[in-house]
Amino acid sequence: MEYFSRLQELVKLEKDADKQAYLTLTQSSSVAERRANGLAWYPIAIRGTELSKAEYITVEVERTTHTDVGHQLRFGVSAKLFSNHDAKTNFLEGTITYSGGNRLKISLRTDELPDWASDGKLGIDLLFDDNSYDEMSNALKVAMAQSEKKEEGRLINILTGMAAPTFNTEVAAYVNAALNTTQQAAVNKILQANELAIVHGPPGTGKTTTLVQAIKALIKNGEKRILVTAPSNTAVDLLSEKLSEEGLNVLRVGNPARVSERLMALTLDSRVAAHSSIKEIKRLKKQAGEFKDMAHKYKRSFGKAEREQRKALFDEAYKILKDVGRMEQYIIDDVTAKAQVVTATLVGANHYTVRNLQYNTVVIDEAGQALEPACWIPILKGKKVILAGDHCQLAPTIKSDAAAKGGLSTTLLEKCISHHPGAVALLQEQYRMHEVIMGYSSRVFYEDKLMAHSSVAGHLLFADDAPLAYIDTAGCGFDEKTENTSISNPEEAVLLFRHLVRLVATLSQHYTVEQFPTVAVIAPYKEQLYVLKEQMLHIPELQPYAHKISVNTIDSFQGQERDIVYISMTRSNDNGIIGFLSDIRRMNVAMTRARKKLVVIGDSATLSRFPFYADFIAYAELKDAYRSAWDENWSE
Repeated sequence: MEYFSRLQELVKLEKDADKQAYLTLTQSSSVAERRANGLAWYPIAIRGTELSKAEYITVEVERTTHTDVGHQLRFGVSAKLFSNHDAKTNFLEGTITYSGGNRLKISLRTDELPDWASDGKLGIDLLFDDNSYDEMSNALKVAMAQSEKKEEGRLINILTGMAAPTFNTEVAAYVNAALNTTQQAAVNKILQANELAIVHGPPGTGKTTTLVQAIKALIKNGEKRILVTAPSNTAVDLLSEKLSEEGLNVLRVGNPARVSERLMALTLDSRVAAHSSIKEIKRLKKQAGEFKDMAHKYKRSFGKAEREQRKALFDEAYKILKDVGRMEQYIIDDVTAKAQVVTATLVGANHYTVRNLQYNTVVIDEAGQALEPACWIPILKGKKVILAGDHCQLAPTIKSDAAAKGGLSTTLLEKCISHHPGAVALLQEQYRMHEVIMGYSSRVFYEDKLMAHSSVAGHLLFADDAPLAYIDTAGCGFDEKTENTSISNPEEAVLLFRHLVRLVATLSQHYTVEQFPTVAVIAPYKEQLYVLKEQMLHIPELQPYAHKISVNTIDSFQGQERDIVYISMTRSNDNGIIGFLSDIRRMNVAMTRARKKLVVIGDSATLSRFPFYADFIAYAELKDAYRSAWDENWSE
């Protein structure tokens, strides 16, 4: 099937670009640079070892410094243990089997640690992640083969636009007073769907709440086990927690990004550790370890009898480990059999512990941010798929321009919405934004169908405040600067903080420091972020409220909200060049983070050449929210 052949070509392009970016970042970098980029832990200390599969040993390590640095050493990724005495030769490759706090476990392809592991200066390096790409490629091959079969191919042909989905309208109507009308309609769509239902959830419309109630209803209607996935660990964590709070038996495959007791208790590791048979497994592992230790005591120069004794000890250890493997699989099977919901990332859905499980229903949340090839990994495990997300917000991150232009940037969610509009349920009532903040986004992205719930439609920071302000820097001479291939605008940053200081002075009359509203200062360029963060450190009036103010990129605020949002548009040039500000889906995310006040600061002379921004400025004028930076009396 040409459809999947093309996707495989795009996956290869993306893999090659990703690998090249990884090599560029790591080949000539020091361990300190790799650590700063989140690609390494160094230094580390070994806190324990245990035998795993026959030729493998699992090592638990702890990072002993730089514990506040973010990192990418997550469950399931390839990594290596290395000695910085001689990192080129002294290393062992393996897979991270646990990552939490400042500890991780890595399963190494050896049955004993080498001598250099005792000499200190140890670290863990992230390796290029072939596994994710291999899983995607394999899923596409299977999908291609199954598309030719009548039974297995039906869902595949629907998702690729070759056939239409069907619905059972005789299913009893779902009623839940806790949900609004469009949320209930979405749950009904999911219950009636035989193969496909789509939940389109614009910002603040309660998509997660709707999905959780739909999953509960499916289980109540007799489904034994449901697979719930998302592209990010954070999204999986949120659903896992919400489903567990509703009383469902949730099994979280992989390690949560947020380390909380509640989430850790849902993990496979935690369930296995609490199983009644685990004591026997620990006893057998200890026994196998003792046999191996005895075998390793034999020196290299020994006779036939010693060699036979050594072999017998190793054979006995491996025999015990085979028994351990069977017992561990029994425990995993027992734990998964009791789970009503299995949650994992898209790639994690094919982890060896749950690889062979099949489901009637597969849920993919945040499908607007998911690469299509990754979606096929969980899809092949089900007969019915629920896609949930918003294709009008952030798209997937793609490293290969060729792959993006070739079609990898178009998600399965977008394709299915286009092919099967009758399968879509749009959530229309939002619970986040003042209706004026919501209005422009609703018009441009959601056909003016969004409604603000009465609890938020008119909420303000204080009486007579304005929920929206566009501050125009045109003619001020605030020219953008290019540094390190990124863009900054220091004078625009000064203006932003001048406005924020005035607002803080007003708000301090209405709120205590503890009750003070939350603030997001958003910029689309990293260089502008550095400028904003540096300037903020030197503004005394803001320091008491610093814990309430977050300065970050648009992407980092996806899925979040703040009472007040400032956006520094940054671009100001004579040529009307706006770069990736032309990605209006990204700007939709930025503008819809605000609950009670949105302040956008930018140069209309530059921005207005792009229709989206020209129309936004006109909308601001219509709402009496337009201000010129020339006007010294502005305070909104």
